[in-house]
Amino acid sequence: MHKYAYTRTPYLITFAERASFKDTYAGPADFVALEAHLLQPERASDTVLVFMHPVGGGAYLPMVSALAKAGWHVIYCNSRYRGNDSALIMEKVAADLGACIRDARERLGYRRVVLAGWSGGGSLSLFYQAEAEQPQITHTPAGDPYDLTRHALIPADGIMLLAAHISRAGTLTEWLDPSVLDEHHPDDRDLSLDIYHPDCPAQPPYDDAFVARFRAAQIARNRRITAWVQAQLAAHREAGNANEETGFVTHRTMCDVRWLDPTQDANERTPGHCYLGDPRQVNNGPVALARFNTLRGWMSQWSYDHSRANGITAAARISVPALVIGNGADDACTPSHTHRLYEAIGHDNKTLREIAGANHYYFGQPDKLAQAVACCDEWLAVQGFD
Repeated sequence: MHKYAYTRTPYLITFAERASFKDTYAGPADFVALEAHLLQPERASDTVLVFMHPVGGGAYLPMVSALAKAGWHVIYCNSRYRGNDSALIMEKVAADLGACIRDARERLGYRRVVLAGWSGGGSLSLFYQAEAEQPQITHTPAGDPYDLTRHALIPADGIMLLAAHISRAGTLTEWLDPSVLDEHHPDDRDLSLDIYHPDCPAQPPYDDAFVARFRAAQIARNRRITAWVQAQLAAHREAGNANEETGFVTHRTMCDVRWLDPTQDANERTPGHCYLGDPRQVNNGPVALARFNTLRGWMSQWSYDHSRANGITAAARISVPALVIGNGADDACTPSHTHRLYEAIGHDNKTLREIAGANHYYFGQPDKLAQAVACCDEWLAVQGFD
């Protein structure tokens, strides 16, 4: 495969947006600024690959640079919530992605855009494309007005789902520690579900009955948190404080039978490890999923029943060609996610590829990264992108 030199140009995308309250730090209340990187190789192209992750920070991921070295023009755009997802509203992130695509077409002059949904960017990209093709959303799940139907989102011409998971809400729920009995006293736990406790009666490999009970308890916990969030929002509104917020901590959010039992959703990952390290430590650590929240942020991105940024339901609504790549040793986005996304795409112009032995980021695996890029290169060529 030919290797191209490329230039990386940081730039800003800015737009006005009237807001009744501020959910990002500093700056004017009615002004949004997105930090973006344009990677341009020494090859002309009318196609650009656009990456966005809800919380951002991936502009230097191996896959982003590798695609540019392979000759593809790439934009990595951070959402307005770059680095802090506690108050993140997925509907607003979709608007941010729309602003990036519009800028790529109208200012930068690219004729075709392919969404490159990496990890959590996969369900975001599907959510965006579904709303661009069939706009429906006028309010957030918390009930606040936010009308995506009036944003005139520009549909992309193709979509690549790369080491992607089904949704933020679905992934969090599969990682919630179901042993927690009281959100305000997280050390009050059900030992029979506390798989990280040495005295837990269930030990790997787990039987089907235990896994079913474990999964049901995870969903029930998500629903309990959601019910509390809804009650808080209702109380604020009844008191005449429609824009009032409450911040809260969700404890113990990195607990999954898959990390201790390699027979669950089996692939080549290392047992006792997750993409953030030792799951026993990160379960209540500061960087785990959904640790710090606001009421509205929870409803939009983490609520099992109410978040609309659902890759499975969105995939059924898209019409553009799709490539789905799963990594064979991924300890974050495991095979069931890859296959559920692929199967949910409601048309036949879709391609599934799996990179044996590849970890989530391809860290330390240049050969696996090259295989993944080759899959993208082949698919993009077959679809007529240049």
